[in-house]
Amino acid sequence: MTRYPADLDRWREAARIAAKARELGLSLAVPGARLADVAEAIESFIRSEGAAPAFPANLSRNDEAAHFTPAPGDPVTLHEGDLLKVDVGAHLDGAIADTADTVEVGGTHRHDHLIRAAREGRAAGIARVRAGGRVDDVSRAIAEAIRARGLKPIVDLTGHSIERYLLHAGKSIPNVPGVSAELLEEGEVIAIEPFATNGMGSIGNGPFGNILRFRNDPGGSDPTVAAMFSRFRTLPFTPRWVVSPDEVSALARVRRKLQAYPVFVERGRGMVAQAEHTVLVGPSGAEVLSGP
Repeated sequence: MTRYPADLDRWREAARIAAKARELGLSLAVPGARLADVAEAIESFIRSEGAAPAFPANLSRNDEAAHFTPAPGDPVTLHEGDLLKVDVGAHLDGAIADTADTVEVGGTHRHDHLIRAAREGRAAGIARVRAGGRVDDVSRAIAEAIRARGLKPIVDLTGHSIERYLLHAGKSIPNVPGVSAELLEEGEVIAIEPFATNGMGSIGNGPFGNILRFRNDPGGSDPTVAAMFSRFRTLPFTPRWVVSPDEVSALARVRRKLQAYPVFVERGRGMVAQAEHTVLVGPSGAEVLSGP
């Protein structure tokens, strides 16, 4: 039995929007740009296309691998030489696309090999995607491509399956072999997501990355909280999207029901590059939804 989404065209459209938003973010990553302005431009574009952000625009820099988005009013700006990961998600009624790429701010070309390694890992992994294929084959291809450049895949970050309103739906696609015994299923939507580093090859938890998520439905006893859950479901969101005094107060009331995301920081303080596409598992290969 195949698992193709009944509304596959919606998934393709969400991926088209996410890909354009990713490219917009990359183009805005210039010296002096405020991270908050870049994030808000990405998210505004997604909304203007009739979709919603599946998670806050992640703009992690240098040794930050993932899970940073600017706080409200954040004054931080980009500097020449910053290695910026632009990780973007869009959804249409829960049909989610997740895609990322890396840019070196100012085009200094000191870390081109890292960016190429992540992209080559992504391409190698996608080339091994097929229905009935082993996840481990995908993982091995990713790791070999990154290591061929003398760099390390980050062992404790993975790609993942995606289902409606579930960004990480339960199946992991590791970036190193020997971890997963699972098989890919026809019709699955998955994210292939390599991270390449010149550091230790693993991550630790840094400070709060300004990203939150409802762990589950909080119920209807608090109307403001219920309205927020209706808006975000269990998808990640950011305090930048919570602007009314009532919602700010509501967040404080339900703090224990929220998952807070720390920034993932490379343990050896190595630089990190990321590349990611959402793909559909077909009988003989992958359909890249968030290309090019």
